[in-house]
Amino acid sequence: METLIGKKAPLFKANAVINGNEIIEGFSLEQFIGKKDVIFFFYPLDFTFVCPTELLAFQQKLEAFEKRNVAVVACSVDSEFSHLAWLQTELNNGGIKGVKYPVVADLTKTISENFGVLAGEYDYDEDGNSVFSGAPVAYRGLFLIDKKGVVRHAVINDLPLGRSVDEALRIVDALQHFENYGEVCPANWKEGDEAMKATQEGVAEYLSKL
Repeated sequence: METLIGKKAPLFKANAVINGNEIIEGFSLEQFIGKKDVIFFFYPLDFTFVCPTELLAFQQKLEAFEKRNVAVVACSVDSEFSHLAWLQTELNNGGIKGVKYPVVADLTKTISENFGVLAGEYDYDEDGNSVFSGAPVAYRGLFLIDKKGVVRHAVINDLPLGRSVDEALRIVDALQHFENYGEVCPANWKEGDEAMKATQEGVAEYLSKL
């Protein structure tokens, strides 16, 4: 699969639910270019099992992302009406009421396909009819898109495997540290740790302290 790292994130305009209660048309990540980094993540389906744990976990850490000037946006192949219903459903009934960041509707599956996370593909049968092979949902893809609209980080999990929101925050911190100080971030680096200069001398100095 061709990677999106270092390339402009695919453009789209789609319906979405914002603030947990409002459907809007023509939502686009372009609104954040020049203003915010973006964590854009896909999940398979509304009203499922692992998915609500992820969306609620991102909501619980939303203030931490906002403090870093990062927008969080979710997306699945459900309609905006399904999103709205799920967002209005109480947690004890399997809902995600309280989630405030945008949730994008990708009913046509084109956004998932363009980001390379669609868990299947379109093909033709022997009669020339268009058919879909595989699961018509998105894998658990997550993309960190910088203020220039460039994808700087991507991770894709299979359907049963939930993500770490703390790891998404760590990656944001690493990117912003590099942008602010020009230092690269070694293995397992986290905010507050020592980074290193991207030179042989810098690596040697860092390794000598281990």
